[in-house]
Amino acid sequence: MTTLSHPRRGAARSLRPRRPASFVPFAAQAAVWAGAAGVLGLWWAGTASVVSPADWLTGAGRITGLLAGYGCAVLVALMARVPLLDHRVGTDRLARWHAMSGRYTLSLVLAHTLLVIWGYALASHSGVVHQTATLVLDYPDMLKATAAFLLLLATAVVSARAARRRMSYETWHYLHFATYLALFLAFGHQLSNGADFVGNRPAQLAWYALYLAVAALIAWYRFLLPVRRALRHRLRVAEVRREAPGVVSVHLTGRHLTELGAESGQFFRWRFVTPGLWWTANPYSLSAPPLPGHLRITVKEAGKHSAALALLRPGTRVWAEGPYGSFTAVRRRADKVLLLAGGVGITPLRALFETLPGEVTLLYRARRPEDLALRSELDAIAAARGARVHYVVTEPAGGSSPLTARALLRLIPDLAAHEVYLCGPPGMTEAARRALRGAGIPRRHIHHESFEF
Repeated sequence: MTTLSHPRRGAARSLRPRRPASFVPFAAQAAVWAGAAGVLGLWWAGTASVVSPADWLTGAGRITGLLAGYGCAVLVALMARVPLLDHRVGTDRLARWHAMSGRYTLSLVLAHTLLVIWGYALASHSGVVHQTATLVLDYPDMLKATAAFLLLLATAVVSARAARRRMSYETWHYLHFATYLALFLAFGHQLSNGADFVGNRPAQLAWYALYLAVAALIAWYRFLLPVRRALRHRLRVAEVRREAPGVVSVHLTGRHLTELGAESGQFFRWRFVTPGLWWTANPYSLSAPPLPGHLRITVKEAGKHSAALALLRPGTRVWAEGPYGSFTAVRRRADKVLLLAGGVGITPLRALFETLPGEVTLLYRARRPEDLALRSELDAIAAARGARVHYVVTEPAGGSSPLTARALLRLIPDLAAHEVYLCGPPGMTEAARRALRGAGIPRRHIHHESFEF
């Protein structure tokens, strides 16, 4: 292991720490639970009595069905890319909530299906297979609901970690559009067969309002707004520059870019309008502070899409969806900040290194000295703001990883007084989290935004 340090050449101006906006995550969770309570209230108001085993089973089926229908709306709303949620809760945190909601919703859908079939079979004194066929073939909208059930199961299968590792980001992304189709197919049977909705006009209107509101969010933020911004901002590739082995920076120019409201640390989903790339939008962070007519991303070759960026020609049209993420200065609580980067994880941290207030230290880890992308820029920023940079390379010396509490404290003795922004490969970030916690940094002072799908 080799450590190279850029000395501090003066103290950055000390600023009073800002408290990040923490009300939005709390309010979002409270709103979700309040909605769930309202759904349970709907069931309670529509239930006269429960006396037989069949009543117990069908009642439980009604509860799980209502919650599953509500969960589907929440599941999609979490990924609508609403700026207020995305910028204050964080893209990775919303993705975790989405994944957790997906598991709960699928469990509720399975429970609803089994409980209703079993309860109806007991009530009609028929077999489970016969009752299943009767429900699917004779009840209104049940064929569409069955198709929706199968689509949800298929989406759950491709979302499993083992399956995700075997497919590209693009394939996984487009398969998830099946969720929208599943919700559309399932909606009708909720109102035509649900005992809590039949004859209950206020409940029907509330359910319509919920689903239409979610559909409006998806239509605007996922489809219409990106098209509007593409037409207005006219982004194009200006230059592609090699930064390190397998790493390139893509410089982009456009119009009215300040209207995007982008901040250092955020990312866009980029769609390059050229053969082989136009059909997918991949997330890449800004690697420099956004300027009125210029944006830049820095990308490491890690697949077909990222490798193709090195071949982009100047003038190529670009559609950018975003900005996304809360990996910004708004999270800063302390005057002292450590930026801890691994590999191409330097990209959002390089932008923050230039713009983040307070006393900032950068620790940049890579395999070899030549893999330290953007190093000349980092040295210039460090000299300009009087910051310290530690470059840590594990080859050719072949030493062990420095990501232990003891090694970090050797480099930064007052580490416990720092807030940390962390970005890098999954294995590196997990090791860094353990080391930072071992060095006495509270969990809430470690900020990390994952771009894994």
